[in-house]
Amino acid sequence: MSKILNQPCGVLFDLDGVLLDSEGKYSIFWGQIDQEYPTGVENFASYIKGFHLSRILNYFDSDEVRQQILDKLSAFERETKYEFFPGALDYVKRLRDAGIPMAIVTSSDRKKMQSLYSQYPEFPTLFDHIITGDMVTKAKPDPDCFLMGAKMLGLDIKDCIVLEDSRNGLIAGRSSGARVIGVATTLSTEAVSQLSDMTVDVVRQLSVEQTLNCPRRG
Repeated sequence: MSKILNQPCGVLFDLDGVLLDSEGKYSIFWGQIDQEYPTGVENFASYIKGFHLSRILNYFDSDEVRQQILDKLSAFERETKYEFFPGALDYVKRLRDAGIPMAIVTSSDRKKMQSLYSQYPEFPTLFDHIITGDMVTKAKPDPDCFLMGAKMLGLDIKDCIVLEDSRNGLIAGRSSGARVIGVATTLSTEAVSQLSDMTVDVVRQLSVEQTLNCPRRG
C-alpha cells in the first residue's frame, strides 16, 4: 500500500518511449527493414509501435525473410547503447521509495531485456515484476498485458496507473480499466491526450503525488 495514499495503488510502465529513449533508434531500424523487405504498409515503422515482435514478423511472407530479420534485430540490439530519458530512473526510484508497487509491461522480448540488463544491472531490481511480450498471448492493443501486470502486483486494474507512449499501448491501457498517463515522446501531445487521462512530455515532469492522483477522465 502506498505511503502517500491510504489505499492500494500500483504503476504499470511501458518501457520504450516512456523510460528508454529508444523509439527513434527502432524507427530507423524498422524503416530500413521495410526498405529492404517492403511490406506495403504506409509508415510501417510508426504503424508497428507497441506491437510484439511475433506480430511484426507476420508482415513478412517467408520463414527465410523472417529469420534474416531476426538475425539483423539481434545484431542491432547487441550493438545498441540503451539510454534512459533524463530523470526517468530517478522518477522510478521516487515511486519505489514511496512504497508504490510497480511493474514493467513491455512488448520487448526477454532477449532484448537481457541486453538492457547487461548495460544496467540495477534496472530489474527497481520493479516488483517485469512482463515481456513473450509472456502474453494477446499483445497490445489488447489489454491482457496490463491485466497480467495488475494481477502480478496483487491489485485490481482500476487501482493501477499505466504510463504509455504508443497508440497501441495507450489503447491497451484505456481498455484495461486503468487510469492512463500518456507520455508524448512518440506521438504528438494532441494525439496522446485523446487516449489518456493525463498527458506529460516526459515522466520526470511528474511528482509521486501527481502520478497517484491522476484523474480518471469520463
